[in-house]
Amino acid sequence: MSIEISENYSLRPYNTFGIDVQARFFTRAYSHSDLNEAIALAKSKNLEILVLGGGSNVLFTQDQNKVVVLNRLMGKQVEQEDENNYFVGVGAGENWHEFVQTAIHNNWAGIENLSLIPGCVGAGPMQNIGAYGVELSDVLHSVEALNIHTNENHVFSLNECELGYRESIFKRKEKGNWIITKVNFELLKRPRFKVEYGAIQNELEKMKVDILSIEAVSQAVCQIRSSKLPDPKVLGNAGSFFKNPTITIAQYDQLKQIDEHVPFYPVSDLEVKVPAGYLIEKCGWKGKQIGSCGVHHLQALVLVNHGNAKGMELKNLSEEIIQSVHEKYTIKLEREVNLY
Repeated sequence: MSIEISENYSLRPYNTFGIDVQARFFTRAYSHSDLNEAIALAKSKNLEILVLGGGSNVLFTQDQNKVVVLNRLMGKQVEQEDENNYFVGVGAGENWHEFVQTAIHNNWAGIENLSLIPGCVGAGPMQNIGAYGVELSDVLHSVEALNIHTNENHVFSLNECELGYRESIFKRKEKGNWIITKVNFELLKRPRFKVEYGAIQNELEKMKVDILSIEAVSQAVCQIRSSKLPDPKVLGNAGSFFKNPTITIAQYDQLKQIDEHVPFYPVSDLEVKVPAGYLIEKCGWKGKQIGSCGVHHLQALVLVNHGNAKGMELKNLSEEIIQSVHEKYTIKLEREVNLY
């Protein structure tokens, strides 16, 4: 075997919560052949395979009796262009924010609002990452993936990815069947700025931006995120732990009878999205600490590891939050973070 295999290997450096669990086997993949070797190892040991990128959207609640593969397939380049777009192919192991910075440097527009999202490019389509009015589905062209069972390579079109709010075919129907190897983007030659969402406009005014640019939007987003969200290198966290619930207009009208100040964002003529952070905060969780874990004091959507928290402690905390929000608002929150 050309890949280096470690046994009973700590995953603490490979998850942003900093949870100390062990992988039965651990390896890094820099190529398709490395991935094929890792798959062969998993089959020979009759173990599942678990692929990690940046480890920014996982919560480990126990040791992993699996072959854990750190996806480090790299590369980013324009593969085609037309009058309006650059078609950019990016290895799944590339750091997401570094890719955004590359795009800004090269004037590839469309992902500037997604600045400073932690993790790797391969996680983007799995989660359909989104922020400040933009989702990956707005710029995705296709996804290349390797089938764990058949070693078949397949290109998933945008429609085949079945992207929804923090959802995809890779998280639902095809969970555990594919390793994303490359993500292909359709980025714009002429920016279409989205600055009306959240505090971007206010931040741009504070920055005294006269001429709007994708670089200015990215800087504004970075400043907003940095002011509200803790750095995982300093305080273990996985960003937003819960999804913002989507409810019907009728449910929202009932919600206003409980709390007339509940904010909302229109989704369609029939549905609205309610900020989970608001609901959690109103249930008294913001800034609360239980043992070594807690809820961040600036953003109630973020659960944090204050020291040596166990994954089960964070899971139990999330369950208490889900229960209390349901009791007060009759809304059942869903986790955005994947539990293993």
